[in-house]
Amino acid sequence: MNSIKSRHNFLVALAFLGPALFFYLMYFIIPIPMSFFYSLFKWNGITPDMEFIGLKNWNSLFADSVFWKSVLNNFVLVIMSIIIQIPFGIILGAMVSSKMKGSKIFKFFYFIPMTLSAVAIGLIWIFIYEPNFGVVNAFLEIIGLGQFTTGWLGDPSTAFGAVILTVCWQYIPFYMIIFSAAISSIPVELSEAAYIDGATRIQTFFRITLPLISGTIKMACVLALTGSLKYFGLIYVMTEGGPSHATELMATYMYKQAFTNFRMGYGSTVASFMFILSIGLTLLTLSIGKKKVDTYA
Repeated sequence: MNSIKSRHNFLVALAFLGPALFFYLMYFIIPIPMSFFYSLFKWNGITPDMEFIGLKNWNSLFADSVFWKSVLNNFVLVIMSIIIQIPFGIILGAMVSSKMKGSKIFKFFYFIPMTLSAVAIGLIWIFIYEPNFGVVNAFLEIIGLGQFTTGWLGDPSTAFGAVILTVCWQYIPFYMIIFSAAISSIPVELSEAAYIDGATRIQTFFRITLPLISGTIKMACVLALTGSLKYFGLIYVMTEGGPSHATELMATYMYKQAFTNFRMGYGSTVASFMFILSIGLTLLTLSIGKKKVDTYA
């Protein structure tokens, strides 16, 4: 009887989870080995003719200066995302988790960027950076710094910085919510005991709050790392990797090679390299931050 009931429960669970598992396998798991497979071929991605070329795509990849430029840009984006998004996320998370007046309204409005699509955000910031009537140049003119106005997205020296600022603006609210939840889960008694002992809010924050959310910080760093390595949408909408590959990332370069230049084999090689790099850096980040953190029930 128990075996029949267990089988029934299994079939019911499979019926609900089956469609999700199918799409997960088809669009997330199976493409990984297929990318490694296609990287061994010269193929335009359309015709069935595939020419086996072994590791020639990999040899070309390692000699591709534009690709290494995109790798460097990805690393800069990773570092800046962690340096900017995580600290601001912690500060804002601490603010909205406090009993500060209007914190709920602040949380609502500041989370709005996360509800917008990458295309919408990209178009908004294209207008903000527009050289003739954009908000940034207009503000510089108003405060008397008109000599610094420029075509922010059209100048190779400023384009990547402008894009990084937009990416951080989009994702800081995400980390704000994560850290707000982590800070809210800390027992109030700990802070109250610290205040009774004479600790200030700043001392309590650095000596109690930060150590207790160190696990969340590590997780956020991993999310920022993996997210920055595969970032695509906003960059492609705003600059398409230009000007002169100044904002080129591995994902945009992969897309161009596979679907614009019809070099599916080479694009798959870039994708495979991205997968190896993401896994390696994620494991490295987890091993560096591998410490036992005291938890409180």
